[in-house]
Amino acid sequence: MEQGYKDLKVYQLAYKLAMEIFEITKSFPKEEIYSLTDQIRRSSRSVCTNIGEGYRKRKYPKHFSSKMTDADGECSETQIWLNFARDCKYITNENHDRLFFWIRRSWQNAWRHD
Repeated sequence: MEQGYKDLKVYQLAYKLAMEIFEITKSFPKEEIYSLTDQIRRSSRSVCTNIGEGYRKRKYPKHFSSKMTDADGECSETQIWLNFARDCKYITNENHDRLFFWIRRSWQNAWRHD
């Protein structure tokens, strides 16, 4: 049974990443709850929502392209927040590198047509 945007590999990868970021940020300090924690969760989740919205509007190429551009921007924002989390010592260098490069590879590879 087709599930629409949920069938897209790029959506599945983005959702998995957002959930992993949610789990990791549970250990962030309480003073970051309304700043870094909230921002990285929001940007990672926004990738998923933009993909879903774009999929629903795929009949309109300009709107679809706009939503995918927004999703790409949210990927970049998530990477920047990961940099802050690493530099503030909230995540290890290993976790940072794994998530950072997973975002880049997943986003780039998800749109390839093999």
